[in-house]
Amino acid sequence: MITIENIHKSFGKIRVLKGIDLDIPKGSAVAILGPNGSGKTTLMKSLLGMVVPDQGRILLNNTTIDRGWKYRNGIDYLPQIANFPNNLKVSELLKMIKDIRGAKTDKETYYIDLFSLHPFLNKKLGTLSGGTKQKVNLVLAFMFDSPILILDEPTSGLDPISLLVLKDIILGEKKKGKTLLISSHIMNFVEKVCDTILFIWEGTIYFNGSITDLKKNTKKDDFEHAIAHLLKSAHD
Repeated sequence: MITIENIHKSFGKIRVLKGIDLDIPKGSAVAILGPNGSGKTTLMKSLLGMVVPDQGRILLNNTTIDRGWKYRNGIDYLPQIANFPNNLKVSELLKMIKDIRGAKTDKETYYIDLFSLHPFLNKKLGTLSGGTKQKVNLVLAFMFDSPILILDEPTSGLDPISLLVLKDIILGEKKKGKTLLISSHIMNFVEKVCDTILFIWEGTIYFNGSITDLKKNTKKDDFEHAIAHLLKSAHD
């Protein structure tokens, strides 16, 4: 379980998170939604220790992370923008990340097959399209089989076939009982893979509940229209 208690974070005079309180049960798939600048990525990075909150605390399985680092071995992370040296070959990047993590895994082969990346293994990252780079990043995110996955815009640049592959992977991870936190602007994708919607507005939680509850509260049968209504009501 992930517990977040009264998290505040400012960058200069800009207050990004304003007292976030949240419990994320083990095995849940949570969509973290909200407009650009609402605090979604800052919240995710706080869970990873990449951003240190000004106030409050974060607990993982009832133990505060408290600027530690070993807990990160149980989390796999896909950043919104992943930058690696362009002169590295895909195979070299995979090996480098495995060496850095110090983890023994051969699961990358399984995901390379799923995303049809074999023709690109000996190509340099700088020669790849944005969509192909995202597939490589997804292999890096999934291949260590950690119990917690944090995916920031995992659908970025993916073609329709790769989107289906990603959806099936995430549904498979859910069946394994993993905890997933996903941020995405593709509402159709979110509706298919997530159980809980966490909508953040200007650094605060505006809605936290199931998709069924969201539709009921907004009186909208369609998920996209329900999110649009939520955004409009928050803005008003």
